[in-house]
Amino acid sequence: MDQAPDRLIIFTRLPQAGLAKTRLIPALGAEGAARLQSLLAERLLARAQRLAQDMPLAIEVRLTDGTMEEGQAWLGPGPLYSEQGAGDLGQRMERALGRALAQGVARVVLAGSDIPGLDREILAAAFAALRDHDLVLGPAADGGYYLVGLSRPTPGLLSPGHWRTLQAVAQRAAELGMSRALLPKLHDLDTPADLARWQAHLESK
Repeated sequence: MDQAPDRLIIFTRLPQAGLAKTRLIPALGAEGAARLQSLLAERLLARAQRLAQDMPLAIEVRLTDGTMEEGQAWLGPGPLYSEQGAGDLGQRMERALGRALAQGVARVVLAGSDIPGLDREILAAAFAALRDHDLVLGPAADGGYYLVGLSRPTPGLLSPGHWRTLQAVAQRAAELGMSRALLPKLHDLDTPADLARWQAHLESK
């Protein structure tokens, strides 16, 4: 039987005004914050789809605050769709990663949709790192992480108390005997300060 293709899981939120990018509502308004949420997710999906032209890759979109049907109406019929389900973010991420590996995927990467700098090259580097590492992490400038990828099942990696920061995940990985690789550090786009930084970056190009 052919091995399942690598999988990229995108965690995102349906772009509903008042629910999406709430920390940016003071700067953009509820509708503007929702439009930004939509733009970021659409950009990441387009970059992933370009990567899928160069390697066997399945793309899965996992939603919160929305159904699979709503996700498909928003982003189109190409990706797989599922709901993130119950639990804290760590539990939802671990469940998504573990399910992909249980389905025969050799390398699975999960990324958030709110990182403007997460491009095709960094996604490709994440999958490449998993050829000879158990874990790959994308450090975020705020001390968190924008991406986590696995090449083997590791229950408990993102358990409560271990998933919130890059340092905590790295420490837990060391306890579990996992080999690790790090990607370039990137900025989230969650706050007005992040928005100002991104706008300055765009204007400098």
